[in-house]
Amino acid sequence: MSYAEFKASLSSDTPPHLPPPLLGLWYDAKGDWDKAHQTVQQDDSADSAWVHAYLHRKEGDLSNAHYWYRRAGKPPFTGSLEREWEQIAQALLE
Repeated sequence: MSYAEFKASLSSDTPPHLPPPLLGLWYDAKGDWDKAHQTVQQDDSADSAWVHAYLHRKEGDLSNAHYWYRRAGKPPFTGSLEREWEQIAQALLE
């Protein structure tokens, strides 16, 4: 799936078949933080940890976000939340 296709899928009421990290981003973009968090929390991958970090940063829980960035092996993001979402999605879709 391309980034453009992923973005276009956001117009649907149901997500396409996606791995947990992308599914978490999909639910977040649809405004369902809780479902996004639940989705990535159930997956032990580094990619889900990266999305988990983003979600806690979005929530404003920076100490928890930093924990998840470390688990993901990624530096804490300092730009806008929108840019971080895009960067993660694009990296996961490569």
